[in-house]
Amino acid sequence: MAFSDYFDATLFMEATITLVVIMDPPGTVPVFLSLTGRKSPAVRARAARQAVLVSLLVISLFAIAGQAILAYLHIGIPALQGAGGLLLLLIALDLLTGKGSTDPEVADDVNVALVPLGTPLLAGPGAIAATIVFVRQADGKVGAYVALALAIVTVHFVLWMCMRYSGVVIKLIRESGITLLAKVAGLLLAAIAVELVADSVKGFITGG
Repeated sequence: MAFSDYFDATLFMEATITLVVIMDPPGTVPVFLSLTGRKSPAVRARAARQAVLVSLLVISLFAIAGQAILAYLHIGIPALQGAGGLLLLLIALDLLTGKGSTDPEVADDVNVALVPLGTPLLAGPGAIAATIVFVRQADGKVGAYVALALAIVTVHFVLWMCMRYSGVVIKLIRESGITLLAKVAGLLLAAIAVELVADSVKGFITGG
């Protein structure tokens, strides 16, 4: 048997690059710092780990049973995009208005790791849709499935590295920088949210 029967290198590269572009590891750093920058290094490390594990779990779930789940619930990708966009918009408004900083620390630690970091920021509609497409592309080939699984793990490792060592940035920007970063991150999240909602509307119109 050929090596490609055990590992599809082409699909691995394609999936890795696509997911890195969609999930944008460097782009998660401003949002991560705006939400956890005032926490202790231990709390930030735990939040980074939990967010990546949540994202990995969600992406893996949709890789394994995504098509079946969406078909059973009669949910299309546009609906996922719309829901993700609205959720991100709420988080963005909290960052822009500063209301999120008044939440209790314990609850904040849990919520930040799960929402918005784990999902829908990392494991968002775009990443889920791309994963489902790659699963279809694998077409039952073992080597393709192995390549896709490794690509998903690789991208999440890069995400964890970016968030785990984002503390270096905190030392440079200080407290005032974190406040500014929160506003910038809120604006970026709002833009991403509007884009997701717009894509959702387009998808519904075109019957996607």
